[in-house]
Amino acid sequence: MSDILSLIGRDRALFSADISENEGKLSQIVSASKFLVLGGAGSIGQAVTKEIFKRNPKKLHVVDISENNMVELVRDIRSSFGYIEGDFQTFALDIGSIEYDAFIAADGGYDYVLNLSALKHVRSEKDPFTLMRMIDVNVFNTEKTIQQAIDVGAKKYFCVSTDKAANPVNMMGASKRIMEMFLMRKSEFVDISTARFANVAFSDGSLLHGFNQRIQKRQPIVAPNDIKRYFVTPQESGELCLMSCIFGENRDIFFPKLSEALHLISFSDIAVNYLKQRGYQPYLCSSEDEARELVHTLPEKGQWPCLFTGSDTTGEKDFEEFFTENEVLDMSRFENLGVIKNTPEYDQALLSLFESSILEMKAARSWSKEQLVELFFKMIPGFGHKETGKYLDGKM
Repeated sequence: MSDILSLIGRDRALFSADISENEGKLSQIVSASKFLVLGGAGSIGQAVTKEIFKRNPKKLHVVDISENNMVELVRDIRSSFGYIEGDFQTFALDIGSIEYDAFIAADGGYDYVLNLSALKHVRSEKDPFTLMRMIDVNVFNTEKTIQQAIDVGAKKYFCVSTDKAANPVNMMGASKRIMEMFLMRKSEFVDISTARFANVAFSDGSLLHGFNQRIQKRQPIVAPNDIKRYFVTPQESGELCLMSCIFGENRDIFFPKLSEALHLISFSDIAVNYLKQRGYQPYLCSSEDEARELVHTLPEKGQWPCLFTGSDTTGEKDFEEFFTENEVLDMSRFENLGVIKNTPEYDQALLSLFESSILEMKAARSWSKEQLVELFFKMIPGFGHKETGKYLDGKM
């Protein structure tokens, strides 16, 4: 973790004090419980799975659509932690599938269900088809798996949200905000908690993870120089999710408190730190063509071509926030974890409108992005979405 901390401008972990303070109770509850982790082979899912595994649960079943990532998760766990007496198994399944439904019907004995599956990229909203899949994964698969958790008698359902759900400006964040609305409805039947947190450094598909790929493939490093974000490490993301799952009261949303340790840093600054850590000085280029050309000669001179530019793509938020001014906060329960307290407020008519509208579009096998954007505006008053016509897929 220390290498990642130095890259994101920190010298200490965020939640060490809260984990240490609550470790006894945390380990006691985990060791006596049965867990199902959905989306467990993604970056956050793997981190959560490892936090649970190392506390010796009675049962830990992990589901993910990615067979290859699941293989790596098992290798990682065996190499780091070894074995437990409890029932640890992985299943390469799509949680939206009939096969997954059969899996739940065949077993289903879980105390805690944690859903870490999500479409998380702003770039996924560029076309109407991937955007509809985002709605399926982030909203309707969540609704489905909560009902299954209720049916099997689970005591708690945890689902990861995002800081981008607070005053959302992109469809990804808005889909998670709508998901939170559906969570409120289901919270009348089962205890639910969630978490909003910052970018997870070097998570799969992230720009920072892309730095590793660019070095491996001998390609230029590209990053925006005008966007600053908060970052947590993969382990911190796992700790935050587990703390919310175990200690969150019904409808609680956990988030990292802002402090001197958690501060904004630009992607370009991280890129500079990253290259220096690997023994290279950044060489600033003025165009993609220049960067692609210089990557053939500069590395031997101890330099790496970089292109740092301003961002003009759809869905980028100028700043990050974990909560809105209308949300009620508990800032005293934990040292470095804040909690948003919610009442079961939701608009049943609005949720029904969303469900029926999506079903109608799917039945017609035809819909446009404009239709989906219009529906999102109905769901979220003040939705800050602005279409620029430019997307990340149009950049290097």
